[in-house]
Amino acid sequence: MAVWTEQGERLVNDVANRYGATREAVSMMLESILRGNGTMAQFNIYELGGCGQWMRGGMTMVGDMFNYQLKSKVDGICGELSSAIVEQNLQVVPPPPPQKLGMPSQNSWGQWWPAELGSPNTSGSQNQYRYAYFATMHRLAISDGINVTIYDTLDHNIGGVSQQQGGVAGVGFTSQYGNVDLRTLPLVSGIAVGTPIESAIPVSEPIPVAPLAPFSTPVFAAVQENVASNPPNQPALGHVSSEDLFSMIERLAKLRDAGALTENEFVTKKTELLARL
Repeated sequence: MAVWTEQGERLVNDVANRYGATREAVSMMLESILRGNGTMAQFNIYELGGCGQWMRGGMTMVGDMFNYQLKSKVDGICGELSSAIVEQNLQVVPPPPPQKLGMPSQNSWGQWWPAELGSPNTSGSQNQYRYAYFATMHRLAISDGINVTIYDTLDHNIGGVSQQQGGVAGVGFTSQYGNVDLRTLPLVSGIAVGTPIESAIPVSEPIPVAPLAPFSTPVFAAVQENVASNPPNQPALGHVSSEDLFSMIERLAKLRDAGALTENEFVTKKTELLARL
């Protein structure tokens, strides 16, 4: 836990006494707000409802989402701490960023959204997605770890995440109008969240393939005629030499390689020709 200056200690104790909270809970919240540059906080404080988020002038979310008294208490504590951070020197030793075992800290993610959007009013994660909301730009950025999707939020004032998923599995948000269905927001860039990967991959038109010519090439016709007039196991025709037979077999192999003959057809004709030797 951070070490506070005399002003910081006085602030933590005064806020704790005024809101009926423990000094430890208020001190942890102050650390969270400092990590959010004084304007936002992501916290996990059991006394204040467990996991939650707060943004100055915009959003308060606690684990017990329908406990409005707790929401008001958290908003009041965060509001006073945020105002004091701007005006006072509170901290002596900065706290390390929170990090769960085996999970990357928020700082390790870096800035995953486009730089032109600037700094988000709030950001966080929900299920396998990360999100960042830019109120002045009317933009909502969502990442699944590979793709980054940007939505135009229109006149929605995004106030938090929702348990009801807004029509898209895995991620949902709330505004002054209630749950926000991402499918109703204009897509600025990227792939719409929830799009199946096979639908996101462009499908090329199949390349037309010319039909194979019928088995009527001069070489194949000559072989057929020769075999028909000379049944297997009969002496070869005098005018067909072994050299001619091997030449025919070689041409049959080329027809097979070109797809004009099947392997079975090639073997059958080859056997018939070799029987002439």
